[in-house]
Amino acid sequence: MKKILLFFILIASVIFCNAQWTLQTSGKTNDFYSVYFIDSNNGFVVGDDDGMGSGGMILKTTNGGTSWTPQISNTYSILNSVYFTDLNTGYIVGGSGLILKTTNGGTTWTPQTSSVSGNLKSICFPSATTAYVVGSGGIILKTINSGSTWTTQNSGRTNLLKSVYFVNTTTGFAVGDSATILKTTNGGTTWTALNSGITGTYKNLNAVYFTDANTGYAVGQSGKIIKTTNGGTTWTAQSSGVTNDIFSIKFVDANTGYAVGWTKVLKTTNGGTTWTVQSSGISGNYDNLNSVFFLNANLGFTVGLKGRILKTTNGGSTGIEDNINEIKMDIYPNPTIDKITVNIDNMDNSSLSLNIYNILGKLVKQLELSENQQNID
Repeated sequence: MKKILLFFILIASVIFCNAQWTLQTSGKTNDFYSVYFIDSNNGFVVGDDDGMGSGGMILKTTNGGTSWTPQISNTYSILNSVYFTDLNTGYIVGGSGLILKTTNGGTTWTPQTSSVSGNLKSICFPSATTAYVVGSGGIILKTINSGSTWTTQNSGRTNLLKSVYFVNTTTGFAVGDSATILKTTNGGTTWTALNSGITGTYKNLNAVYFTDANTGYAVGQSGKIIKTTNGGTTWTAQSSGVTNDIFSIKFVDANTGYAVGWTKVLKTTNGGTTWTVQSSGISGNYDNLNSVFFLNANLGFTVGLKGRILKTTNGGSTGIEDNINEIKMDIYPNPTIDKITVNIDNMDNSSLSLNIYNILGKLVKQLELSENQQNID
């Protein structure tokens, strides 16, 4: 009688799908325009007046976004951008030339003298003491003493500048309406207009980000994403896969980046060659996501209209968790000629796969088990 020695591998896989982005409880319904995290626990969100007399909105979390506490801004101006240089020292810019500074982690905020009255949209610190701010009417401001004084720079533009990013203390970029891209290589003493390559009606650019001195990205109206690999000399359009406006962009390394806009979170893992839409979990009218911030490849936040604060702890990916369970079973007879019985004592609703191999290691049968006891030919 020919006997066959069988080897059995029984794997119970329980699949759990984790949400890509999780809505946090902000306790507010007003609009948020900027988010910044100092570390995994401490972060800030700023926005507009909620109509309840609370003024320009500042929220702070000390537990990674689980709860948010309003802070007193002492202003009714819209707050557009927030940036911290350390755990205690932070800055906010907003409407009517407003610049606020805190040196105690946001407990109190003090207005600084900007000497301008326009809407300030973005702030960037390439060092602890040097910062740049851009805004309406082509405004560019600079400080070299942590905001004690601000000087106006000549941008050569009169249109709205919406975003500024510096790769170091001397080389920086600003973008804005009408496909505007400006570059400086001397700390803002002079600014040079670059050709974005964008044509057509919808040409406004909303945000800019560089991963190094040569490689950068800008995003804007109608799903526009453009990229440069030569320090802004030329820009190439990328396919975002969306047609709605994109308002913010952030990279965690040379290849992995995120962009947000109308209910959408986009992600690239190949330097922008392709972008995929992630599930934000929100939809509806006027549900813009206005700002995105990542601390590392996994931990990120995005904020938007209607008090939206979203968080991801897995880079926005759908988490799949495989649990290998210990299965108690009897297999008989063994060895066998052609038939066996499989009896499982602790069968649940998991999906169980049975692989049968012969003595030579060849897979001779593969099947799914759905009952506590099965006869197998």
